[in-house]
Amino acid sequence: MYKRPIFHLLLSRLNEPRRCIQVLYGPRQTGKTTIARQILSEFPVPGHYASADEPALKDHSWIEKQWETGRAKILMRDQKTSALLVLDEIQKIPGWSETVKRLWDDDSHRRTPLYVVLLGSSPLLVQQGLTESLTGRFEIVYVTHWGFSEMREAFGWDLSHFLFYGGYPGSADLITDHNRWRHYIQDSLIETSVSRDILLMKRVDKPALLRRLFELGCLHSSQILSYQKMLGQLLDAGNTVTLAHYLQLLHGAGLIAGLPKYSGQQVKQRGSSPKLVVLNTALMSTMSNLQFEEALQNPTFWGRLVESAVGGWLINGSMGKSLQVFYWAGSNREVDYILTRGETVIAIEVKSGSGKISLPGMEILSRRYKIAKKMLVGRDGIPLEDFFLTPPEDWLAKS
Repeated sequence: MYKRPIFHLLLSRLNEPRRCIQVLYGPRQTGKTTIARQILSEFPVPGHYASADEPALKDHSWIEKQWETGRAKILMRDQKTSALLVLDEIQKIPGWSETVKRLWDDDSHRRTPLYVVLLGSSPLLVQQGLTESLTGRFEIVYVTHWGFSEMREAFGWDLSHFLFYGGYPGSADLITDHNRWRHYIQDSLIETSVSRDILLMKRVDKPALLRRLFELGCLHSSQILSYQKMLGQLLDAGNTVTLAHYLQLLHGAGLIAGLPKYSGQQVKQRGSSPKLVVLNTALMSTMSNLQFEEALQNPTFWGRLVESAVGGWLINGSMGKSLQVFYWAGSNREVDYILTRGETVIAIEVKSGSGKISLPGMEILSRRYKIAKKMLVGRDGIPLEDFFLTPPEDWLAKS
């Protein structure tokens, strides 16, 4: 069975002498549970897995019972061994972080050698619990959408199939039946993420507006839209603050990001019109009603698909690293993406069509800011395959 690089990272951390809660979180259907089960089978200690993602209501006592089961794995062997406890969908338990803190601190005081891995599919809620109660007791492993290299290695996909069908491994076997694939993405991924990871977990006063915002984000991925223009298209009397908050929730669920404009000043960046980018191009494709062959023959859609895939790769690749992703626009010109780390700034343009290549936005940007590297990705530049096979931080290291 294919093992993601994240598997090897987590296994190496668990093999370190020091104990620390390992927290895996990220969008649904990115392989968190599979990684955890692979770890349980290969980590050389007895283990126990339990998931809170079941119909029955659970509270802090559920965590306590599972924790005691993990402790019992130690006592069943001898006092010298250790054990591994994996709790999945931990964010479903109200007040989970306080309970975990108490149990972890008890084990630390008694020197109980129980290793703990927590999994969550609602990054906003998991992060909230970590910062409220577990400061200094955890490390995060970000589980992002699958990239091109992983889909190619696991399923033999070429670049075109990855661009259209995206990085959901659970859908890979369904692409020969477009309708079945599309319904799987809509019903098992989109609806589950919106209904269970957002609407049930966070307060949303206008759920219909959030759903329409998601659809708008898919239809306009790779495009810059002001919040006022969004409200106009959504035919809603809401306010821009609500819309910005809902966009943040969609980002937290691993669906759509709203990139801020780069200006070198954080205050201006927060107030800018966002550039909408799907974090997995399967979302864009399934909302387009185009089949694979039709999309290949549609230069406008395919160009937006390529640009969205580049943006998604940058955003997913920045998770857990000191990287930030922006766009830039000014003087009626645009630069597709800006990648920064500290004061190092890289400008990235994406080209996939057959027209004449001109980069006026890059020239204007270079006159206003110190740019360490200017990159053209796609036609007449860095081949798309090479770009998707290179982690974003590597481009900064080479600048």
